[in-house]
Amino acid sequence: MNVLVVGGGAREHAICDAVARSEQATLYSIMNNHNPGIERLAVEYLLEKETNLESIITYAKKKIIDVTLIGPEAPLEAGLADELIKNGIHTCAPVKNAARIEIDKEWMRNLLTKYKIPGQLHHKSFTQPSEAKEFIKALDAQVAIKPIGLTGGKGVHVAGDHFNGTDEAMAYVNEVIRNKIGGAAKVLIEEKAEGEEFTLQAFTDGTHLAPLPAVQDHKRLLPDDKGPNTGGMGSYSCANGLLPFLTQQDYHEGVKTLQHIIQSLKKEGCTYIGPIYGQFIITQKGVKIIEVNARFGDPEAMNVLPILQTDFMEVCFAMLEGSLSKKDIQIEKKSTVCKYVVPEGYGVKSMVGERIDVDEDAIRHEGAQLFYASVNKKNNHIVTGSSRSLAILGITDELSKAEQLCEHALTHVKGEHIFIRHDIGTSQLIKKRIEHMKEIRAQP
Repeated sequence: MNVLVVGGGAREHAICDAVARSEQATLYSIMNNHNPGIERLAVEYLLEKETNLESIITYAKKKIIDVTLIGPEAPLEAGLADELIKNGIHTCAPVKNAARIEIDKEWMRNLLTKYKIPGQLHHKSFTQPSEAKEFIKALDAQVAIKPIGLTGGKGVHVAGDHFNGTDEAMAYVNEVIRNKIGGAAKVLIEEKAEGEEFTLQAFTDGTHLAPLPAVQDHKRLLPDDKGPNTGGMGSYSCANGLLPFLTQQDYHEGVKTLQHIIQSLKKEGCTYIGPIYGQFIITQKGVKIIEVNARFGDPEAMNVLPILQTDFMEVCFAMLEGSLSKKDIQIEKKSTVCKYVVPEGYGVKSMVGERIDVDEDAIRHEGAQLFYASVNKKNNHIVTGSSRSLAILGITDELSKAEQLCEHALTHVKGEHIFIRHDIGTSQLIKKRIEHMKEIRAQP
């Protein structure tokens, strides 16, 4: 079968790798940047803007594509899945109406309220700054401020991290409304949730949910969770499918919430098919939902797809055919640590076009995996794009060993203007997470 993957990041490289492991698949790619990892896996690729629907449909028809997989969120917002399906091309990704669960944060919160889905946070959306100010003051400025639409994972500002007090909070509220950040002159304000976050990814056919191992992402640029928010600097997962601070009950609460969301979307007449993930936080009052994303996570996809033992395309067809409940999905019981190499200045203003030297053979020899992200090829050299450059993944039985493996492999990536957050997956940071969660659970 001919399979098309749309997107050129590390998440898409991981998706392409999973597709390429399937004996029944012939891989094609459409990407905005020249990803050398995807180029190597695909029989053919097209460099094209991932939201240029007309060009993508033309290419898919020309190559007689059987199934399309969509990596990033922007093509989902543009309605790519809808157009592909309209043209008779099977698409393992949500249509635009279902993708609203990510595209429109206000709509997502309203859905949770309408169907009384557990894990809701106190929230309200505003178009008038004066009304927003009263809400912020009532919560003692302990809030999270979110643009309604997509911002590439960098638009959320949280009390204590990005601002202190009502005046500083209002400066961002005014900026969001004035500049229509996220596409609308509106802002969503939520109570600030205290606790530890985890990502729960899953496959769904619109009725049945097949959850994957829990992952913890690290959004902050600098060690010890300092610095600006990013698209994610790295992540880890554990062999038992949980996390060192995560109980089986916490995990099941997350699964239950995602299952409720899938059922609610079906009732709304927008059945959701494809990968989905929930960003959760464990608080003193239980598991709360921060956001839902209509795709695999990035970097979290790199933690789960390489340890998926079941043929990925078989899983995709089970989602498309509505037979996921009959599919026995096998996951290798391994721990994983993923760390991103990013351009200097990432999170503020990235240095673009800087050369990176990658010794792929040495990385492979270390036993690690390499996933290219926002890079391009120039004169046979790899150069940085404006976002994250590449990810290194360590996989082994124990978390500490996976972290060490990842670090050894990272020594084979060189560049004058690159940055890595090295503390991800380390025992010191894990211990801090465990202690933090103990404090949260002990609160009266």
